[in-house]
Amino acid sequence: MFKKILIANRGEIAVRVIRACRDMQIKTVAVYSEADKDALHVRMADEAYFIGAPPSNESYLRWEKIIEVAKISGAEAIHPGYGFLSENAEFVREVTNQGITFIGPSPEAMEGMGGKMSARKIAIEADVPVVPGTTEPLESAEEAIEIAKKYGFPVMLKASAGGGGKGMRFVENEADLKNALEAAQSEALASFGDSAVYVEKAIVRPRHIEIQIFSDKHGNHVHLGERECSIQRRHQKVVEECPSPINDEDLRAKMGEAAIKVAKAVNYVGAGTVEFLVSDVDKSFYFLEMNTRLQVEHPVTELVTGIDLVREQIRVAWGEKLSFTQDEISWNTHAIECRVYAEDPENNFLPSPGRITRLRVPQGNGVRDDGGIYEGAEVSIYYDPMISKLACYGKTREEAIDRLRRALKEYEVGGIKTTLPFFREIVEDEEFIAGKLDTGFIERFNRRKVHKQTDQSTKDLAVIAAALSFSVEGHSTVPENETSTTTVPSRWVTAGRAALHQNWFWYFLTDGVISGRIFKNT
Repeated sequence: MFKKILIANRGEIAVRVIRACRDMQIKTVAVYSEADKDALHVRMADEAYFIGAPPSNESYLRWEKIIEVAKISGAEAIHPGYGFLSENAEFVREVTNQGITFIGPSPEAMEGMGGKMSARKIAIEADVPVVPGTTEPLESAEEAIEIAKKYGFPVMLKASAGGGGKGMRFVENEADLKNALEAAQSEALASFGDSAVYVEKAIVRPRHIEIQIFSDKHGNHVHLGERECSIQRRHQKVVEECPSPINDEDLRAKMGEAAIKVAKAVNYVGAGTVEFLVSDVDKSFYFLEMNTRLQVEHPVTELVTGIDLVREQIRVAWGEKLSFTQDEISWNTHAIECRVYAEDPENNFLPSPGRITRLRVPQGNGVRDDGGIYEGAEVSIYYDPMISKLACYGKTREEAIDRLRRALKEYEVGGIKTTLPFFREIVEDEEFIAGKLDTGFIERFNRRKVHKQTDQSTKDLAVIAAALSFSVEGHSTVPENETSTTTVPSRWVTAGRAALHQNWFWYFLTDGVISGRIFKNT
Protein backbone atom coordinates (compact mmCIF):
# COMPACT_ATOMS: atom_id res chain seq x y z
CA MET A 1 0.00 0.00 0.00
CA PHE A 2 1.01 3.64 -0.43
CA LYS A 3 3.24 4.96 2.33
CA LYS A 4 2.50 8.67 1.76
CA ILE A 5 -0.30 10.57 0.00
CA LEU A 6 -0.55 14.27 -0.85
CA ILE A 7 -4.01 15.87 -0.57
CA ALA A 8 -4.35 18.56 -3.24
CA ASN A 9 -7.20 20.36 -1.51
CA ARG A 10 -8.24 22.24 1.62
CA GLY A 11 -11.09 22.50 4.14
CA GLU A 12 -13.33 19.68 5.24
CA ILE A 13 -12.56 17.35 2.33
CA ALA A 14 -8.82 17.54 3.03
CA VAL A 15 -9.55 16.67 6.67
CA ARG A 16 -11.78 13.79 5.53
CA VAL A 17 -9.03 12.29 3.36
CA ILE A 18 -6.42 12.73 6.09
CA ARG A 19 -8.59 10.75 8.50
CA ALA A 20 -9.03 7.91 6.00
CA CYS A 21 -5.25 7.81 5.51
CA ARG A 22 -4.74 7.70 9.29
CA ASP A 23 -7.08 4.71 9.44
CA MET A 24 -4.88 3.00 6.85
CA GLN A 25 -1.63 4.11 8.54
CA ILE A 26 -0.63 6.19 5.53
CA LYS A 27 1.37 9.40 6.04
CA THR A 28 -0.21 12.58 4.66
CA VAL A 29 1.06 15.74 3.01
CA ALA A 30 -1.01 18.94 3.06
CA VAL A 31 -0.62 21.99 0.85
CA TYR A 32 -1.81 25.43 1.87
CA SER A 33 -2.12 29.01 0.75
CA GLU A 34 -1.20 32.05 2.81
CA ALA A 35 -4.83 32.35 3.93
CA ASP A 36 -4.83 28.73 5.17
CA LYS A 37 -1.58 28.66 7.14
CA ASP A 38 -3.53 27.93 10.36
CA ALA A 39 -6.22 25.75 8.77
CA LEU A 40 -7.31 22.46 10.34
CA HIS A 41 -6.06 20.31 7.46
CA VAL A 42 -2.60 21.87 7.85
CA ARG A 43 -2.57 21.09 11.56
CA MET A 44 -3.68 17.49 11.05
CA ALA A 45 -1.36 16.41 8.22
CA ASP A 46 2.03 14.83 8.90
CA GLU A 47 3.68 17.40 6.62
CA ALA A 48 2.47 20.70 5.16
CA TYR A 49 3.90 22.86 2.36
CA PHE A 50 3.16 26.47 1.44
CA ILE A 51 2.16 26.85 -2.23
CA GLY A 52 1.17 30.47 -2.78
CA ALA A 53 -1.04 33.50 -2.24
CA PRO A 54 -4.69 33.23 -1.12
CA PRO A 55 -6.41 33.34 -4.56
CA SER A 56 -6.89 29.75 -5.74
CA ASN A 57 -5.30 30.45 -9.14
CA GLU A 58 -2.14 31.39 -7.25
CA SER A 59 -2.18 28.36 -4.95
CA TYR A 60 -4.58 25.39 -5.12
CA LEU A 61 -4.87 25.55 -8.91
CA ARG A 62 -1.08 25.68 -9.46
CA TRP A 63 -0.73 22.06 -10.43
CA GLU A 64 2.96 22.35 -11.30
CA LYS A 65 3.66 23.55 -7.74
CA ILE A 66 1.59 20.72 -6.24
CA ILE A 67 3.46 18.12 -8.29
CA GLU A 68 6.75 19.69 -7.16
CA VAL A 69 5.66 19.32 -3.52
CA ALA A 70 4.68 15.69 -4.12
CA LYS A 71 8.15 14.93 -5.47
CA ILE A 72 9.96 16.84 -2.71
CA SER A 73 7.90 15.16 0.04
CA GLY A 74 8.13 11.69 -1.47
CA ALA A 75 4.37 11.30 -1.84
CA GLU A 76 3.52 8.30 -4.01
CA ALA A 77 -0.03 9.38 -4.80
CA ILE A 78 -2.22 12.49 -4.97
CA HIS A 79 -5.83 12.63 -3.79
CA PRO A 80 -7.60 15.62 -5.38
CA GLY A 81 -10.73 15.76 -3.19
CA TYR A 82 -13.39 17.66 -5.14
CA GLY A 83 -13.28 21.02 -6.86
CA PHE A 84 -9.98 22.69 -7.77
CA LEU A 85 -7.94 20.16 -9.84
CA SER A 86 -10.11 17.09 -9.23
CA GLU A 87 -11.39 16.98 -12.83
CA ASN A 88 -8.45 18.55 -14.65
CA ALA A 89 -7.28 16.00 -17.25
CA GLU A 90 -4.07 17.92 -18.00
CA PHE A 91 -3.12 17.78 -14.33
CA VAL A 92 -3.80 14.03 -14.20
CA ARG A 93 -1.60 13.41 -17.25
CA GLU A 94 1.31 15.34 -15.76
CA VAL A 95 0.92 13.56 -12.40
CA THR A 96 1.10 10.20 -14.19
CA ASN A 97 4.03 11.31 -16.35
CA GLN A 98 5.96 12.11 -13.17
CA GLY A 99 5.46 8.56 -11.88
CA ILE A 100 2.91 9.58 -9.25
CA THR A 101 -0.43 7.79 -8.87
CA PHE A 102 -3.56 9.89 -9.30
CA ILE A 103 -6.37 8.68 -7.04
CA GLY A 104 -9.19 8.93 -9.54
CA PRO A 105 -10.12 8.08 -13.13
CA SER A 106 -8.03 8.39 -16.27
CA PRO A 107 -7.69 11.73 -18.10
CA GLU A 108 -9.52 10.16 -21.06
CA ALA A 109 -12.54 9.35 -18.88
CA MET A 110 -12.47 12.89 -17.48
CA GLU A 111 -12.39 14.41 -20.94
CA GLY A 112 -15.20 12.20 -22.19
CA MET A 113 -17.51 13.09 -19.31
CA GLY A 114 -16.11 16.55 -18.55
CA GLY A 115 -18.08 18.42 -21.20
CA LYS A 116 -21.83 18.13 -20.85
CA MET A 117 -22.32 17.84 -24.61
CA SER A 118 -19.70 15.13 -25.06
CA ALA A 119 -21.17 13.31 -22.04
CA ARG A 120 -24.62 13.43 -23.64
CA LYS A 121 -23.21 11.87 -26.81
CA ILE A 122 -21.59 9.05 -24.84
CA ALA A 123 -24.79 8.42 -22.89
CA ILE A 124 -26.84 8.27 -26.09
CA GLU A 125 -24.38 5.78 -27.62
CA ALA A 126 -24.57 3.70 -24.42
CA ASP A 127 -28.39 3.56 -24.79
CA VAL A 128 -28.98 5.67 -21.68
CA PRO A 129 -31.99 8.04 -21.83
CA VAL A 130 -31.08 11.74 -21.98
CA VAL A 131 -33.14 14.91 -21.74
CA PRO A 132 -34.13 15.99 -25.28
CA GLY A 133 -31.67 18.65 -26.42
CA THR A 134 -28.70 19.55 -28.57
CA THR A 135 -25.28 17.88 -28.65
CA GLU A 136 -23.54 20.88 -30.24
CA PRO A 137 -23.10 24.44 -28.93
CA LEU A 138 -25.59 27.06 -30.04
CA GLU A 139 -24.34 29.37 -32.80
CA SER A 140 -26.93 32.12 -32.49
CA ALA A 141 -30.11 33.26 -30.78
CA GLU A 142 -32.06 32.43 -33.94
CA GLU A 143 -30.85 28.84 -33.80
CA ALA A 144 -31.74 28.66 -30.09
CA ILE A 145 -35.27 29.91 -30.80
CA GLU A 146 -35.76 27.38 -33.59
CA ILE A 147 -34.61 24.48 -31.39
CA ALA A 148 -36.63 25.67 -28.41
CA LYS A 149 -39.77 25.77 -30.53
CA LYS A 150 -39.04 22.22 -31.65
CA TYR A 151 -38.84 20.91 -28.07
CA GLY A 152 -41.40 23.33 -26.66
CA PHE A 153 -40.97 25.86 -23.87
CA PRO A 154 -39.81 25.94 -21.13
CA VAL A 155 -36.17 25.08 -21.93
CA MET A 156 -32.84 25.14 -20.08
CA LEU A 157 -29.72 26.82 -21.42
CA LYS A 158 -26.58 25.19 -20.01
CA ALA A 159 -22.87 25.85 -20.22
CA SER A 160 -21.12 22.83 -21.71
CA ALA A 161 -18.17 23.13 -19.33
CA GLY A 162 -20.35 24.26 -16.46
CA GLY A 163 -21.11 23.25 -12.93
CA GLY A 164 -22.60 24.71 -9.76
CA GLY A 165 -25.41 26.40 -11.67
CA LYS A 166 -23.09 28.79 -13.52
CA GLY A 167 -23.96 29.46 -17.16
CA MET A 168 -27.44 28.04 -16.63
CA ARG A 169 -30.74 29.77 -17.43
CA PHE A 170 -34.38 28.64 -17.26
CA VAL A 171 -36.32 30.19 -20.17
CA GLU A 172 -40.11 30.15 -20.25
CA ASN A 173 -40.80 31.91 -23.56
CA GLU A 174 -39.30 33.09 -26.84
CA ALA A 175 -39.17 36.74 -25.79
CA ASP A 176 -36.68 36.00 -22.99
CA LEU A 177 -34.44 33.59 -24.88
CA LYS A 178 -32.00 35.97 -26.56
CA ASN A 179 -31.08 37.85 -23.39
CA ALA A 180 -30.87 34.59 -21.43
CA LEU A 181 -28.52 33.09 -24.03
CA GLU A 182 -26.20 36.10 -23.94
CA ALA A 183 -26.14 36.04 -20.14
CA ALA A 184 -25.44 32.29 -20.03
CA GLN A 185 -22.61 32.56 -22.58
CA SER A 186 -21.04 35.50 -20.77
CA GLU A 187 -21.19 33.75 -17.39
CA ALA A 188 -19.83 30.51 -18.89
CA LEU A 189 -16.87 32.34 -20.43
CA ALA A 190 -16.07 34.15 -17.19
CA SER A 191 -16.41 31.00 -15.05
CA PHE A 192 -14.88 28.30 -17.25
CA GLY A 193 -13.08 30.08 -20.10
CA ASP A 194 -15.54 28.47 -22.51
CA SER A 195 -18.69 30.22 -23.76
CA ALA A 196 -20.25 27.09 -25.32
CA VAL A 197 -23.91 26.76 -24.35
CA TYR A 198 -26.46 24.16 -25.40
CA VAL A 199 -30.22 23.81 -24.92
CA GLU A 200 -32.35 21.11 -23.26
CA LYS A 201 -36.05 20.61 -22.79
CA ALA A 202 -36.90 21.69 -19.24
CA ILE A 203 -38.42 18.91 -17.15
CA VAL A 204 -41.13 20.50 -14.99
CA ARG A 205 -40.75 19.84 -11.24
CA PRO A 206 -38.04 17.19 -11.65
CA ARG A 207 -36.21 15.41 -8.89
CA HIS A 208 -32.41 15.56 -9.05
CA ILE A 209 -31.25 12.05 -8.22
CA GLU A 210 -27.71 10.75 -8.62
CA ILE A 211 -26.21 7.27 -8.57
CA GLN A 212 -22.91 6.55 -6.83
CA ILE A 213 -20.80 4.16 -8.91
CA PHE A 214 -17.46 2.49 -8.20
CA SER A 215 -15.14 0.71 -10.63
CA ASP A 216 -11.76 -0.96 -10.28
CA LYS A 217 -8.88 -1.74 -12.66
CA HIS A 218 -10.07 -5.33 -13.01
CA GLY A 219 -13.28 -4.54 -14.88
CA ASN A 220 -15.65 -4.64 -11.90
CA HIS A 221 -18.41 -2.02 -11.87
CA VAL A 222 -21.02 -1.59 -9.12
CA HIS A 223 -23.47 1.06 -8.00
CA LEU A 224 -24.14 2.03 -4.39
CA GLY A 225 -27.65 3.32 -4.90
CA GLU A 226 -29.11 6.78 -5.20
CA ARG A 227 -28.89 10.10 -3.44
CA GLU A 228 -31.75 12.60 -3.50
CA CYS A 229 -30.25 16.03 -4.25
CA SER A 230 -33.34 18.04 -5.20
CA ILE A 231 -33.13 20.68 -2.48
CA GLN A 232 -30.98 23.31 -4.19
CA ARG A 233 -30.47 27.06 -4.12
CA ARG A 234 -29.09 28.72 -7.24
CA HIS A 235 -28.75 25.21 -8.74
CA GLN A 236 -26.39 24.19 -5.92
CA LYS A 237 -27.28 21.33 -3.58
CA VAL A 238 -27.75 22.12 0.09
CA VAL A 239 -29.55 19.03 1.45
CA GLU A 240 -28.96 15.46 0.26
CA GLU A 241 -30.22 12.10 1.42
CA CYS A 242 -29.82 8.40 0.77
CA PRO A 243 -31.91 6.64 -0.32
CA SER A 244 -34.40 8.90 -2.10
CA PRO A 245 -37.81 9.31 -0.43
CA ILE A 246 -39.20 7.73 -3.62
CA ASN A 247 -37.81 4.49 -2.16
CA ASP A 248 -38.45 2.48 -5.32
CA GLU A 249 -36.22 -0.60 -5.64
CA ASP A 250 -37.12 -1.15 -9.30
CA LEU A 251 -36.24 2.46 -10.19
CA ARG A 252 -32.97 2.16 -8.24
CA ALA A 253 -32.02 -0.97 -10.19
CA LYS A 254 -32.80 0.64 -13.57
CA MET A 255 -30.93 3.85 -12.78
CA GLY A 256 -28.01 1.86 -11.37
CA GLU A 257 -27.84 -0.19 -14.55
CA ALA A 258 -27.86 2.98 -16.67
CA ALA A 259 -25.11 4.54 -14.53
CA ILE A 260 -22.91 1.48 -14.94
CA LYS A 261 -23.43 1.62 -18.72
CA VAL A 262 -22.02 5.16 -18.67
CA ALA A 263 -19.05 4.07 -16.53
CA LYS A 264 -18.25 1.16 -18.84
CA ALA A 265 -18.48 3.42 -21.90
CA VAL A 266 -15.45 5.43 -20.70
CA ASN A 267 -13.55 2.57 -18.99
CA TYR A 268 -14.04 4.30 -15.67
CA VAL A 269 -11.89 3.55 -12.61
CA GLY A 270 -12.59 4.82 -9.10
CA ALA A 271 -15.50 6.64 -7.47
CA GLY A 272 -17.88 8.59 -9.69
CA THR A 273 -21.42 9.88 -9.75
CA VAL A 274 -23.93 9.75 -12.59
CA GLU A 275 -26.66 12.36 -12.22
CA PHE A 276 -30.22 12.10 -13.50
CA LEU A 277 -33.39 14.15 -13.64
CA VAL A 278 -36.40 12.08 -12.58
CA SER A 279 -39.98 12.98 -13.42
CA ASP A 280 -42.07 13.14 -10.26
CA VAL A 281 -45.09 12.23 -12.39
CA ASP A 282 -44.16 8.90 -13.98
CA LYS A 283 -40.63 8.26 -12.61
CA SER A 284 -39.07 8.43 -16.06
CA PHE A 285 -35.39 9.40 -15.76
CA TYR A 286 -32.88 11.17 -17.97
CA PHE A 287 -29.07 11.34 -17.89
CA LEU A 288 -27.81 14.76 -16.85
CA GLU A 289 -24.04 14.51 -16.36
CA MET A 290 -21.27 12.54 -14.69
CA ASN A 291 -18.95 13.85 -11.98
CA THR A 292 -15.62 12.07 -12.30
CA ARG A 293 -14.64 12.46 -8.66
CA LEU A 294 -15.84 12.03 -5.11
CA GLN A 295 -18.99 14.02 -4.35
CA VAL A 296 -19.49 16.48 -1.50
CA GLU A 297 -22.47 14.44 -0.33
CA HIS A 298 -20.69 11.06 -0.21
CA PRO A 299 -21.16 10.69 3.61
CA VAL A 300 -24.84 9.78 3.29
CA THR A 301 -23.95 6.86 1.02
CA GLU A 302 -21.25 5.77 3.47
CA LEU A 303 -23.66 5.89 6.40
CA VAL A 304 -26.27 3.78 4.59
CA THR A 305 -24.02 1.21 2.90
CA GLY A 306 -21.28 1.03 5.53
CA ILE A 307 -18.59 1.47 2.85
CA ASP A 308 -15.74 3.96 3.35
CA LEU A 309 -15.56 5.51 -0.13
CA VAL A 310 -12.25 7.32 0.43
CA ARG A 311 -10.59 4.17 1.73
CA GLU A 312 -11.94 2.31 -1.29
CA GLN A 313 -10.59 5.03 -3.63
CA ILE A 314 -7.12 4.52 -2.21
CA ARG A 315 -7.32 0.72 -2.46
CA VAL A 316 -8.52 0.82 -6.07
CA ALA A 317 -5.80 3.33 -7.03
CA TRP A 318 -3.23 0.93 -5.57
CA GLY A 319 -4.61 -1.77 -7.89
CA GLU A 320 -6.75 -3.86 -5.60
CA LYS A 321 -10.17 -5.23 -6.52
CA LEU A 322 -13.32 -3.73 -5.04
CA SER A 323 -13.85 -5.05 -1.52
CA PHE A 324 -17.57 -5.63 -2.15
CA THR A 325 -19.91 -6.95 -4.82
CA GLN A 326 -23.26 -5.62 -6.02
CA ASP A 327 -25.16 -8.30 -4.09
CA GLU A 328 -23.50 -7.31 -0.82
CA ILE A 329 -24.86 -3.75 -0.88
CA SER A 330 -28.11 -2.93 0.91
CA TRP A 331 -30.10 0.19 1.74
CA ASN A 332 -31.77 -0.62 5.05
CA THR A 333 -31.10 2.69 6.81
CA HIS A 334 -31.60 6.35 5.90
CA ALA A 335 -29.21 9.32 6.04
CA ILE A 336 -29.68 13.06 5.45
CA GLU A 337 -26.94 15.67 5.07
CA CYS A 338 -27.03 19.47 5.40
CA ARG A 339 -24.20 21.55 3.95
CA VAL A 340 -23.40 24.14 6.58
CA TYR A 341 -22.26 27.32 4.81
CA ALA A 342 -20.87 30.55 6.22
CA GLU A 343 -23.72 32.44 4.57
CA ASP A 344 -26.54 34.70 5.70
CA PRO A 345 -29.86 33.04 4.73
CA GLU A 346 -31.72 36.24 5.62
CA ASN A 347 -29.64 38.20 3.09
CA ASN A 348 -29.97 36.06 -0.04
CA PHE A 349 -27.32 33.60 1.23
CA LEU A 350 -24.48 36.09 0.84
CA PRO A 351 -21.12 34.84 2.20
CA SER A 352 -20.37 35.62 5.84
CA PRO A 353 -16.59 35.40 6.30
CA GLY A 354 -14.89 36.10 9.61
CA ARG A 355 -13.52 34.53 12.77
CA ILE A 356 -15.44 31.73 14.50
CA THR A 357 -15.76 32.85 18.11
CA ARG A 358 -17.75 29.85 19.33
CA LEU A 359 -18.17 26.32 18.02
CA ARG A 360 -20.34 23.60 19.50
CA VAL A 361 -20.64 20.57 17.22
CA PRO A 362 -23.53 18.13 17.84
CA GLN A 363 -22.74 14.61 18.93
CA GLY A 364 -24.62 11.50 19.97
CA ASN A 365 -26.16 8.50 18.30
CA GLY A 366 -26.71 8.78 14.56
CA VAL A 367 -24.79 12.04 14.08
CA ARG A 368 -21.73 12.71 11.89
CA ASP A 369 -20.15 16.09 11.23
CA ASP A 370 -17.42 16.42 8.59
CA GLY A 371 -15.90 19.79 9.39
CA GLY A 372 -12.83 21.75 8.39
CA ILE A 373 -12.94 24.41 11.12
CA TYR A 374 -12.31 24.94 14.82
CA GLU A 375 -13.13 27.61 17.39
CA GLY A 376 -10.95 30.61 16.60
CA ALA A 377 -10.49 29.65 12.93
CA GLU A 378 -10.96 32.23 10.19
CA VAL A 379 -13.45 31.68 7.36
CA SER A 380 -11.70 33.16 4.33
CA ILE A 381 -13.23 35.32 1.62
CA TYR A 382 -11.21 33.47 -1.02
CA TYR A 383 -12.86 30.06 -1.05
CA ASP A 384 -16.18 28.25 -1.03
CA PRO A 385 -17.94 29.18 2.24
CA MET A 386 -18.93 25.62 3.20
CA ILE A 387 -17.54 24.95 6.67
CA SER A 388 -18.95 21.49 7.42
CA LYS A 389 -21.41 18.78 6.46
CA LEU A 390 -23.84 17.60 9.11
CA ALA A 391 -25.23 14.13 8.40
CA CYS A 392 -27.69 12.18 10.53
CA TYR A 393 -28.97 8.66 10.03
CA GLY A 394 -31.49 6.21 11.44
CA LYS A 395 -33.37 3.01 10.69
CA THR A 396 -36.05 5.04 8.92
CA ARG A 397 -36.30 8.45 7.27
CA GLU A 398 -38.45 9.62 10.17
CA GLU A 399 -35.76 8.64 12.67
CA ALA A 400 -33.08 10.36 10.58
CA ILE A 401 -35.16 13.56 10.53
CA ASP A 402 -35.67 13.39 14.30
CA ARG A 403 -31.93 13.13 14.86
CA LEU A 404 -31.19 15.87 12.33
CA ARG A 405 -33.70 18.15 14.05
CA ARG A 406 -32.00 17.54 17.40
CA ALA A 407 -28.48 17.96 15.98
CA LEU A 408 -29.36 21.25 14.30
CA LYS A 409 -30.63 22.61 17.62
CA GLU A 410 -27.36 21.60 19.31
CA TYR A 411 -25.12 23.04 16.58
CA GLU A 412 -23.72 26.46 17.55
CA VAL A 413 -21.40 28.65 15.47
CA GLY A 414 -20.59 32.13 16.76
CA GLY A 415 -18.97 35.14 15.10
CA ILE A 416 -20.38 34.53 11.61
CA LYS A 417 -23.73 33.90 9.98
CA THR A 418 -24.47 30.33 8.88
CA THR A 419 -27.22 28.39 7.13
CA LEU A 420 -28.10 26.52 10.34
CA PRO A 421 -31.27 28.62 11.02
CA PHE A 422 -32.43 27.90 7.47
CA PHE A 423 -32.04 24.14 7.98
CA ARG A 424 -33.89 24.31 11.31
CA GLU A 425 -36.87 25.64 9.38
CA ILE A 426 -36.50 23.11 6.55
CA VAL A 427 -36.75 20.08 8.88
CA GLU A 428 -40.07 21.40 10.23
CA ASP A 429 -41.54 21.92 6.75
CA GLU A 430 -44.51 19.71 5.88
CA GLU A 431 -43.38 19.03 2.30
CA PHE A 432 -39.89 18.06 3.44
CA ILE A 433 -41.23 15.73 6.10
CA ALA A 434 -43.55 14.14 3.51
CA GLY A 435 -40.65 13.72 1.05
CA LYS A 436 -42.33 15.89 -1.59
CA LEU A 437 -39.09 17.10 -3.14
CA ASP A 438 -38.05 18.54 -6.49
CA THR A 439 -35.64 21.20 -7.71
CA GLY A 440 -38.20 23.93 -7.04
CA PHE A 441 -38.54 23.00 -3.37
CA ILE A 442 -36.73 26.01 -1.87
CA GLU A 443 -38.67 28.47 -4.02
CA ARG A 444 -41.95 26.99 -2.76
CA PHE A 445 -40.59 26.82 0.78
CA ASN A 446 -39.81 30.54 0.68
CA ARG A 447 -43.31 31.31 -0.61
CA ARG A 448 -44.83 29.27 2.21
CA LYS A 449 -42.63 31.13 4.67
CA VAL A 450 -43.81 34.52 3.36
CA HIS A 451 -47.41 33.28 3.48
CA LYS A 452 -47.02 32.27 7.13
CA GLN A 453 -45.50 35.65 7.95
CA THR A 454 -48.44 37.33 6.19
CA ASP A 455 -50.85 35.18 8.20
CA GLN A 456 -49.11 36.26 11.39
CA SER A 457 -49.38 39.91 10.35
CA THR A 458 -53.11 39.39 9.77
CA LYS A 459 -53.43 37.91 13.25
CA ASP A 460 -51.56 40.86 14.72
CA LEU A 461 -53.99 43.23 13.02
CA ALA A 462 -56.87 41.24 14.47
CA VAL A 463 -55.38 41.66 17.93
CA ILE A 464 -55.14 45.41 17.41
CA ALA A 465 -58.75 45.47 16.24
CA ALA A 466 -59.76 43.53 19.32
CA ALA A 467 -57.84 45.95 21.52
CA LEU A 468 -59.51 48.95 19.90
CA SER A 469 -62.90 47.29 20.29
CA PHE A 470 -62.11 46.68 23.94
CA SER A 471 -61.28 50.38 24.35
CA VAL A 472 -64.43 51.57 22.55
CA GLU A 473 -66.60 49.41 24.79
CA GLY A 474 -65.38 51.37 27.82
CA HIS A 475 -62.63 49.12 29.09
CA SER A 476 -59.72 51.45 28.30
CA THR A 477 -59.54 52.57 31.94
CA VAL A 478 -58.57 49.14 33.24
CA PRO A 479 -56.22 49.68 36.17
CA GLU A 480 -52.57 48.81 35.54
CA ASN A 481 -51.86 45.06 35.79
CA GLU A 482 -55.54 44.32 36.40
CA THR A 483 -57.15 41.62 34.28
CA SER A 484 -60.39 42.31 32.41
CA THR A 485 -62.53 40.36 29.96
CA THR A 486 -65.13 41.07 27.34
CA THR A 487 -67.17 38.98 24.92
CA VAL A 488 -66.26 39.25 21.22
CA PRO A 489 -67.60 37.61 18.05
CA SER A 490 -66.47 33.96 17.73
CA ARG A 491 -64.97 34.65 14.28
CA TRP A 492 -62.18 36.59 16.00
CA VAL A 493 -59.86 33.66 16.52
CA THR A 494 -56.51 35.07 17.59
CA ALA A 495 -54.07 35.55 20.39
CA GLY A 496 -51.07 37.80 20.80
CA ARG A 497 -49.78 41.18 21.86
CA ALA A 498 -50.67 44.62 20.47
CA ALA A 499 -49.68 48.23 21.09
CA LEU A 500 -52.52 50.53 22.22
CA HIS A 501 -52.06 54.14 23.39
CA GLN A 502 -48.35 53.50 24.16
CA ASN A 503 -49.25 50.49 26.30
CA TRP A 504 -48.79 46.79 25.58
CA PHE A 505 -52.02 44.81 25.59
CA TRP A 506 -52.05 41.02 25.81
CA TYR A 507 -55.09 39.18 24.50
CA PHE A 508 -56.13 35.55 24.76
CA LEU A 509 -59.29 34.15 23.19
CA THR A 510 -61.11 31.26 24.83
CA ASP A 511 -64.59 30.16 23.77
CA GLY A 512 -65.39 33.58 22.34
CA VAL A 513 -64.19 35.45 25.43
CA ILE A 514 -61.13 37.63 24.93
CA SER A 515 -59.18 38.56 28.04
CA GLY A 516 -56.06 40.61 28.61
CA ARG A 517 -54.03 43.02 30.67
CA ILE A 518 -52.61 46.48 30.12
CA PHE A 519 -48.95 46.86 31.14
CA LYS A 520 -48.00 50.54 31.09
CA ASN A 521 -44.67 51.53 29.45
CA THR A 522 -43.47 47.93 29.15
